[in-house]
Amino acid sequence: MRTAYSVETVRTAERSLMARLPEGALMQRAAAGLAAACADLLGRVYGSRVVLLVGSGDNGGDALYAGVRLARRGAGVTAVLLAPDRTHPGGLAALRRAGGSVADPGAAEEVIRRADLVVDGIVGIGGKGGLRPDAAPLAALAEQSRAVVVAVDLPSGVEADTGEVRGAAVRADLTVTFGTHKPGLLIDPAREYAGSVRLVDIGLDLPEEADLEALQHADVAALLPVPGAESDKYRRGVVGIAAGSARYPGAAVLAVAGALRGGAGAVRYVGPAGDAVIARFPETLVSDRGPAKAGRVQAWVVGPGAGDDAATVAEVLEADVPVLVDADGLRLADRDAVRGRTAPTLMTPHAGEAAALLGVSREEVEGARLTAVRELAARYGATVLLKGSTTLVADPAGGPVRVNATGTPWLATAGSGDVLSGLSGSLLAAGLSARDAGSVAAYLHGLAGRYAADGAPVGAHDVADAVPEAWRDVRG
Repeated sequence: MRTAYSVETVRTAERSLMARLPEGALMQRAAAGLAAACADLLGRVYGSRVVLLVGSGDNGGDALYAGVRLARRGAGVTAVLLAPDRTHPGGLAALRRAGGSVADPGAAEEVIRRADLVVDGIVGIGGKGGLRPDAAPLAALAEQSRAVVVAVDLPSGVEADTGEVRGAAVRADLTVTFGTHKPGLLIDPAREYAGSVRLVDIGLDLPEEADLEALQHADVAALLPVPGAESDKYRRGVVGIAAGSARYPGAAVLAVAGALRGGAGAVRYVGPAGDAVIARFPETLVSDRGPAKAGRVQAWVVGPGAGDDAATVAEVLEADVPVLVDADGLRLADRDAVRGRTAPTLMTPHAGEAAALLGVSREEVEGARLTAVRELAARYGATVLLKGSTTLVADPAGGPVRVNATGTPWLATAGSGDVLSGLSGSLLAAGLSARDAGSVAAYLHGLAGRYAADGAPVGAHDVADAVPEAWRDVRG
């Protein structure tokens, strides 16, 4: 499990550790890890040209001491000081003793243009609201140069706790972060600025419960429902799909595909697209009697392609089994009905749907994804899976938000979300919690998108067909 902690939690852990260590020891640990990462990128340190963009805080101190280590190995190191009178004094003195030089910000353009590597030590994890006007041009110069850009702990200008980017920010090729991941390194839009992320262990003692967590292969494998020798279709899970309409029969087909490929023991379909579903998946149990009379199910999926069928959505929400609400169902679902449910509910909006539910703009949701998913979960009393380049899953009771980054831009294709709905529904029917079902489905869906595309355009049906390959990969 990859975990991320808030700035406040990290600061508390750092203070506790510093009280037990000699003065400056924690900064030296961070600088050693940063210098090692920079050396790995450079390959040949001797003779390379390194520029340090140094702010006034400990972040700048980390950069200076890393520069000391690189200078001792023969690199030409130049520090550009954004706040000369507030620069870390010990780090600056050590850099000068090691043969490093200092450049005035007015000369930054030339030294950055010639650099092989630029280290961003402008702002630490407490920064808010984008870069200041004096720092923004340096970030732009670094991005335009041929140099590799390495961010210290977090790219300057992005917000550590939320992943928001509210102004100019450094775009790094590599971020070297200390002690733990910060939420902004895992959530877009900030994640896009971080590049690759390298975690350096500096010995922090962190709480058991993180603010954010990301499942890895082993975590997903442990959650996958695998049938045993005594399994039958009900033990594997029967999922009901109430989806599709005369206008959108394909949504029903794709949701059923996701459920079947996701391991459901059986799928019961209710809706006007029965002929299309049977033509593609003859094993589907089709009913025209409505959800309440369709037969036994262990979970429902409602909403994909449903049009304006509010009655079916309301009927499904009355069921005493887990329910996934997607697409048109999100618009048609009564909030009080969702909040009043006693069985788990999983809502799966994309940014536009989330914006409509929250009464804000899509841009606001996309710029503050963590805030949006938590707010939706609280408003509806439901688990919410917010789809996007990084998918987030939040529980109404709080706790760590799950983040998934296995997705690929090739998943931005019509019907892909319908497949995810069916896949999630199959996992709900198999007995996973709403949080686990959404997290595991997002992980598998992302892998399936990668396998199906392999760098080429695909359709949603290709993604569904690749789910078993993703499943096999996870289980090893």
